[in-house]
Amino acid sequence: PSEQKGEPFGINIACAEFGNNFPGECGKDYGYPTMEDLKYWQEKGLNLIRMPFKWERLQHEPGGELHSPDLQAVKDFVTAAEQLDMKVILDMHNYCRRYHNGKVQIIGQDDITNEHYAEFWKKMADEFKNYTNIYGYGLMNEPHDLDSCTTWFEMAQLCIDSIRTVDMDTRIMVGGNHWSSAERWVELSDTLKYLKDPADKLAFEAHVYFDADASGTYKRGYDEDSCYLEKGIDRVRPFVEWLKANKFEGMVGEYGIPDSDSRWNLVLDKFLSYLQENDINGCYWAAGPWWPKDEFMAITPVDGKDRPQMEVVGKYLTTQK
Repeated sequence: PSEQKGEPFGINIACAEFGNNFPGECGKDYGYPTMEDLKYWQEKGLNLIRMPFKWERLQHEPGGELHSPDLQAVKDFVTAAEQLDMKVILDMHNYCRRYHNGKVQIIGQDDITNEHYAEFWKKMADEFKNYTNIYGYGLMNEPHDLDSCTTWFEMAQLCIDSIRTVDMDTRIMVGGNHWSSAERWVELSDTLKYLKDPADKLAFEAHVYFDADASGTYKRGYDEDSCYLEKGIDRVRPFVEWLKANKFEGMVGEYGIPDSDSRWNLVLDKFLSYLQENDINGCYWAAGPWWPKDEFMAITPVDGKDRPQMEVVGKYLTTQK
């Protein structure tokens, strides 16, 4: 196939992070996407897949060996994507937390150390460094509510150093504080610019939703959420301008809209157009076979029919117009 110019836009395929049962049973509590889950997106030209996973499932004990069946499932998925010329972000969907000894613990507190976390990523990098289609290692989805003695900066730096002992080639994606808020990036994530990467291949990842509290739950509707056409642009601009000012690479790892009101589509269109103009790509949240059919943000086709959001999402395939 002809090489796409620019950076690819894509989709989150959510299913490996489903369920609160840890590690849980694959196929029952959660699952990994397959070749079948990719074909529709490839046909649409959306060639970047952000694949959320849970640390607990890929490594049952902190510091232990990687869990072979889950590791193999991820490799099978990456290989399937490789065969279709699609790229994958491996996204640790853990919010700086891990279930351990019967409770959810913040990394860096109790007995889950920053070293456990960094060592896990070193093992992952060692397993995936020879694949040609890893777009990036997504260090952590949506860090939030850490206490003052646990900083995301320290965690991320340790991770970067750890990965670079085995892999100097793959991009490392760093999410921002406060649920990776694009809108509040400058006030809450500015210090991430001091992260050091010996390979100089860091990229930053922000998230943007258009409802009043930016949570992506869209509980109230377009008018009550006081939405307007440029809202997505206004929300993401602080992040975009920060990237430019610091000459960094970045992307928007999550955005999504309800299917219930076509005005959201217009907001999304403006937002994606703005990203494209600024040479920033992104992944829609979310697709995948585990969503119920009536999930309002899900973008996987239902009964062979495109979802309403696809009308806009399908227009933006790369950062090149």
